[in-house]
Amino acid sequence: MANMQMQKTPMPEQKPEIRRHNFCEVAEGYTAEMAMNEAERCLNCKNMPCVAGCPVGVKIPTFIDWIKKGDFAEAYKVIRGTSSLPAICGRVCPQENQCEKNCVRGIKGEPVAIGRLERFVADEGMRNQVEVPAIEENGKKVAVIGSGPAGLSCAGALRQKGYAVDVFEALHTPGGVLVYGIPEFRLPKALVNKEIDTLRQMGVNIQVNRVVGRFATLDELLADYDAAFIGSGAGLPRFQNIPGENLGGVYSANEFLTRINLMKAYDFPNHMTPVRVGKRAAVIGGGNVAMDAARCALRMGAEEVTIVYRRGEAELPARAEEIHHAKEEGVQFRFLTNPTSIQGNETGYACSMTCVEMELGEPDASGRRRPVVKENSEFTMPVDTIIIAIGNSPNPLIPQTTPELKTQKWGGIVVEENTCKTSMDRVYAGGDAVTGAATVILAMGAGKQGAEEIHKLLSEA
Repeated sequence: MANMQMQKTPMPEQKPEIRRHNFCEVAEGYTAEMAMNEAERCLNCKNMPCVAGCPVGVKIPTFIDWIKKGDFAEAYKVIRGTSSLPAICGRVCPQENQCEKNCVRGIKGEPVAIGRLERFVADEGMRNQVEVPAIEENGKKVAVIGSGPAGLSCAGALRQKGYAVDVFEALHTPGGVLVYGIPEFRLPKALVNKEIDTLRQMGVNIQVNRVVGRFATLDELLADYDAAFIGSGAGLPRFQNIPGENLGGVYSANEFLTRINLMKAYDFPNHMTPVRVGKRAAVIGGGNVAMDAARCALRMGAEEVTIVYRRGEAELPARAEEIHHAKEEGVQFRFLTNPTSIQGNETGYACSMTCVEMELGEPDASGRRRPVVKENSEFTMPVDTIIIAIGNSPNPLIPQTTPELKTQKWGGIVVEENTCKTSMDRVYAGGDAVTGAATVILAMGAGKQGAEEIHKLLSEA
């Protein structure tokens, strides 16, 4: 019998006063009973609008139907048929703007908790080690550059079609932004490793410490492979270019989060990566990365953490869930505020930040109202640590060493719309290397699309 409750089945969570002092996962996941109860809210619509909202095309009503029947292994197989990283998507995908946005149950009440159900099924599947289907080799080889969500998604989709896939990762650990950018309390690294291990069991060969553009150029790789996919992400941090950004205690969010997440500074001294966080921390920006940095600063010992954002609360680009969690944990928000300079003390460390108040003017190219400076509104706030989270650009190394690869002025690789094809024959690209910093699921969608286009090309060859 269908469950017609208006609200989603609540997700168990650590209490804010406890979790703000640890890096354990905030959301604790559904039990089997909770998952089956929530699955009963699905109306199993014939036209499946939720699937249209999923960038990787997960067959949502089908896997939910298996949950209703209590067969979680079959539900996992359905998800794995289209998604290479289901346990990750179930945690960090902005379902509220995609599949759940299209859910008919959301017209009156809350939509079905598709993301929570995907997480539950994926966790059950990995816990019970559901077998991966056998693969029939086709004798062709593809190089994938980058092991973030775009690269892993592309690699998984190609491997399922029988291609030999070598993934080249610049860092010493695979996972890209999944391991260096997203904190442990949102995405446990043991889980990311399990997802990557599943791809390895399928036969995907991941090579670390391989910087394409240094150990080999893209042209040199193409001599050994039938095609290549560039999923190298956007790891080049942007700064505001204001006085004082070179002082001690000023971090890019990239450096701050990489030290904490990938290099496990949160577990110092068991891992010897120091991060200095003073009593008062300010995070510049309003996206998910800013929320992650602010919540990490709290857990690293800051007594007062403030997000400084040049627009209003309504314009915050971060997920509503992340903003809610940050507020619960005690993060403060200073809206319509923009830094203009940073001051240092006699030891060379930041001690204060001069800001101006803003007001919203006419909409800019993004459709959001442009912030403009209020006259005579300058003020100074005391601060020990400043984390700049205003976005990232694609790493320029591959374009610099491959002149025939066309890029946008801001660094993004130019691709044909709907094909992921670059200006070079047999080379495709997707994810943040093309769009700039975006979401994990959009990068995965691009990786999957790139795999489909490579398959079309090589099937015709």
